[in-house]
Amino acid sequence: MFSVYAFLYIPIVILIVYSFNQSKYSLEWKGFTLKWYESLAGNSMLIDAALNSVLIGVLSATSATILGTLGAVVLYRYRFRGKKSLYSMIYIVIMSPDIVMGISLLVLFVVVHIELGFTSLLMSHITFNLPFVIVTVFSRLSGFDNAVIEAAKDLGAGEFTVFRKIILPMTLPAVVSGWLLSFTLSMDDVIISFFVTGPSFEILPLRIYSMVRLGVKPEVNALCAIIFMVSLLMVIASQILIKERRR
Repeated sequence: MFSVYAFLYIPIVILIVYSFNQSKYSLEWKGFTLKWYESLAGNSMLIDAALNSVLIGVLSATSATILGTLGAVVLYRYRFRGKKSLYSMIYIVIMSPDIVMGISLLVLFVVVHIELGFTSLLMSHITFNLPFVIVTVFSRLSGFDNAVIEAAKDLGAGEFTVFRKIILPMTLPAVVSGWLLSFTLSMDDVIISFFVTGPSFEILPLRIYSMVRLGVKPEVNALCAIIFMVSLLMVIASQILIKERRR
């Protein structure tokens, strides 16, 4: 087990260590420095790409969380024809390879004449985030005591009141977990974004991808170290919410 964890984390540790290496071209350790982080702060192209990624991540995660939460509630509470097929289709989207989804979305945008750029990228990220939110919230609703809802309805509460005062507060940890998961997926995505974004709008994963093809620069190591630490904090927050949900 130790070997498995060592295989997983040693490359990340090496990347973080060399983000503090004085040498720019050699892997030989030349001394500790923070200049690559200072250089990263002055790289406007990387900063702009990072801000674009955060913007897309926040908007897509928020939209997918709203739509996914409503979708999960509909799947849990209401009976309608094709319900099982609809729920199975959610897993098909999750299991589909990214390259298939990327090309299919590209074809869709070309057919409906949507220009590739911010809008197409945002719609694509909402699309692949949505199933993860539905599954996360639905799993929480599956353990829900339906007698609470029936009691509220017997007391005269309407559908919107039941959703706002009972369902939403009790599923809030799952909703927040879905948002965090969606944001992380959006920030990490390369393949789907490669097909659906245009030259007018660049996000951080694609910028890094274009940079590493010419060689890994120390600024990229520094940026990856920052992204890893942010991802680590989000995983910790997600785990705390999951523990809270199990109580």
